[in-house]
Amino acid sequence: MADIVKQILAKPIQLADQVTKASDDVNYNRTECVEIKAKTEKLAGLLRQAARASSDLYERPTRRIIDDTEQVLAKALSLVFKCRANGLRRVFTIIPQAAFRKTSQQLENSIGDVSWLLRVSTPADDRDDEYLGLPPIAANEPILCLIWEQIAILCSGSIEERTDAAASLVSLARDNDRYGKLIIEEGGVAPLLKLAKEGRMEGQENAARAIGLLGRDPESVEQIVNAGVCSVFAKILKEGHMKVQVLVAWAISELVANHPKCQDHFVQNNTIRLLVRHLAFETIQEHSKYAIVTKQGMSIHTVIMANSNPNTGNNTGHRNDDDHDKHFNSQIPRPMSTEPSQMHNVITNLALKTHSNSNHNAPNQTTSHAKTNPHQNNSKQNQHPHHPHHGNQVLAGGSIKGRELEDPATKAQMKAMAARALWHLCAGNVSICKSITESRALLCFAVLLEKGPDEVQYNSAMALMEIAFVAEQNAELRRSAFKPTSPACKAVVDQLLKIIEQADSDLLIPCVRAIGNLARTFRATETRMIPPLVRLLEDKEAEIMREVVIALTKFAKTDNFLHVFHSKAIIDSGGARHLIQLVYFGEQMVQPLALILLGYIALHVPDNEALAQAEVLIVIEWASKQGHLTQDPLIDTLLTDAKQKLELYQSRGSRGFH
Repeated sequence: MADIVKQILAKPIQLADQVTKASDDVNYNRTECVEIKAKTEKLAGLLRQAARASSDLYERPTRRIIDDTEQVLAKALSLVFKCRANGLRRVFTIIPQAAFRKTSQQLENSIGDVSWLLRVSTPADDRDDEYLGLPPIAANEPILCLIWEQIAILCSGSIEERTDAAASLVSLARDNDRYGKLIIEEGGVAPLLKLAKEGRMEGQENAARAIGLLGRDPESVEQIVNAGVCSVFAKILKEGHMKVQVLVAWAISELVANHPKCQDHFVQNNTIRLLVRHLAFETIQEHSKYAIVTKQGMSIHTVIMANSNPNTGNNTGHRNDDDHDKHFNSQIPRPMSTEPSQMHNVITNLALKTHSNSNHNAPNQTTSHAKTNPHQNNSKQNQHPHHPHHGNQVLAGGSIKGRELEDPATKAQMKAMAARALWHLCAGNVSICKSITESRALLCFAVLLEKGPDEVQYNSAMALMEIAFVAEQNAELRRSAFKPTSPACKAVVDQLLKIIEQADSDLLIPCVRAIGNLARTFRATETRMIPPLVRLLEDKEAEIMREVVIALTKFAKTDNFLHVFHSKAIIDSGGARHLIQLVYFGEQMVQPLALILLGYIALHVPDNEALAQAEVLIVIEWASKQGHLTQDPLIDTLLTDAKQKLELYQSRGSRGFH
């Protein structure tokens, strides 16, 4: 950096010396040339001072200011050379006085610019407390110079000054997309990342927030990723304070949402596993039961048995301390209920099921998981009072007790942002979805969907929707993550159906989409998801009915191996009647989709008595004559095939629409 700055400064210093020397040999306009010489000498002194401090100079404004200064000195040298003319050449050389005034003012501006550059690049300990102000170059673009100043402070200021500078950049990036691009172009990402690594908590928060705001388009995100944001964020998620981790998780979700191609960069830095840890932490008791092992060789089953027998391992000599610790832990607020529930039983059964494979996995679990049982931990501490490292295992982001003492709002926000980041990370990415499902995050999502705060529930529902969408497209993921016998799959489906049955939640649309995406995972005997979906076709908003029709179509489509069973289930739930109403009177966004679903049902079960009673054949004949419904060749073909099948089993009724 210092060598680059010295190269930049070399030419203007040479030009300044030439102007000074040429000013001594002028033949006329001596007064004006003396003034130019004086200002040039002052400017040359500042340039030499800048060259000596080249290692401290902020490169971006240095280039801009020195380029402008070089142009000014070149014009000044040309003007002074004209004043050295004599004889006939002097007669034909006319120099207006305005040229001297303009050059003098430009030199004055350059002096101001270089002086500002030296002040803004001076380390905080050596700088006066005076306000830096804006240089003359800021006349055309004051925001640019303000950005330069804040980035310069980020590079050389004290911790407090860097924290304030990051907050200023947050304000600028939030106000205007163009300001965000300028911050990136002027080299603001690297010092922000440095502050995120080395700063205090407030500075880290400001840096993470700024980075999240800067990544508003693919090009910006690409530059941020190339600057090394993935490794910095991964380290914070592993070791940082929870309040900083909340903003880091949010920033990851923003970057990935605006540029999905950067998903794999975060995967390479173990971000998925770290986010799942945060999601699992204190999610009822699942985290301590299936995610954490307190020492090598201890299986999941052992942890559960230890939890069921709290007296195991207690030393009578330390009983008072242990009771005090138990009382302390009982006072720690939990974001979820600890009462036994259906979800709790699912997790316990899963843990018992995996007991046989847990012994050889225990060493990895010891180093990678995030939390141990508090009562078990306290007894260990009491047994080893002289070896504190045998106590609580260090969790991602600090000790377990330190994380438990975080206020419930921060813990809930951490879960919300972790779920949000996972939602955007898994969108359209098979490998990430596979990593998430293998980490048993599905169980966490199911629990949070049941009992989490509103934001946590919404982000969990969106994450499940994205995972289900990818599973719909990928048979291997579908078989591994959503096996009908899988407790995780059962827990997720139960919660999705529970929300659909309630039918009054903001989570309804993502849950309906998720069930539709999982249509090919259900058995022929499992039709419990059909009736609640069909009930949503009655007197609901058009957007909801549209999503329900799309979901039911995935059950009834020909590429679903069990389409006949599902079509019958839709009819048995009263779906034919609702679909006919939507075909005749539905809104434009629902009408063609309802017709497609009705066509598939008629194609697969044309001999059904309920279809005959509902006069579906007449409906399809009417729809075939409606140009706006049959513009799509696929719909036209489907209706033709369905009509032919119906005509084999049903006769036209006495009434209809013509």
